[in-house]
Amino acid sequence: MSQIYLYTFLSVIIVSLLSFIGALSLALNPEKLKKITIFFVSLSAGTLLGDSFIHLLPEMVKEKNYSPSVWLWVLGGIIVFFILEKIVCWRHCHIPTSTEHPHHLGPMNLIGDGLHNFIDGLVIAGSFLISPPLGLATTLAIVAHEIPQEIGDFGVLIHAGYSRSKALFFNFSSGLLAIFGALVSLIIGPQTENFSAFIIPFTAGGFIYIATADLIPELKKESRLWQSLSQLISILLGLAIMLILKFLFE
Repeated sequence: MSQIYLYTFLSVIIVSLLSFIGALSLALNPEKLKKITIFFVSLSAGTLLGDSFIHLLPEMVKEKNYSPSVWLWVLGGIIVFFILEKIVCWRHCHIPTSTEHPHHLGPMNLIGDGLHNFIDGLVIAGSFLISPPLGLATTLAIVAHEIPQEIGDFGVLIHAGYSRSKALFFNFSSGLLAIFGALVSLIIGPQTENFSAFIIPFTAGGFIYIATADLIPELKKESRLWQSLSQLISILLGLAIMLILKFLFE
């Protein structure tokens, strides 16, 4: 069990530290930043879908206590993530904020991002409770998604009038909620019967929602052939990473 705690906290600390990556947006010109962001959005779509269909759902199907209700939890994850976007304005838009493309103001962004990070911690710890390989795959999928997300969040805070230092501080503070989410999973997981039977399919549903409802629609806004091909290659790269992890740990 101590190994699970070690793997989990190393993972959520790495995810939390990604909040500082938003500062890169200050060092890069807008065109280069857009290219980097779109690459990670595409990669993230691939890794989230790959983790869901290659790791999370197959893991549940092969469980001895598998129940058809697992698919209801997948649907539940999709619905809950939709509700979160509607009520908490939990946005997954990764296009840098501007006068032509404004985002929600800083405080609302911090609330949504804090909840987002808390759930990231929950699912990372829940995945490691099943097995270290599953936890690693889920962590990589979240990391790929967090990079463009944190760049966008940092831009929102700057646009909302925060200084650079305050934007970094509040973004990092929000990121630390992943640690609390992990603690909740590690405490209640072993105490709750069939904890994995709902947290894992719920996670898969959430990942599927983010990839198909948020990320891929953003990619569809670019219709030029070369850009579309590069997006497809990045999505396939994300899927390939998940496949390689599957073969490595089987």
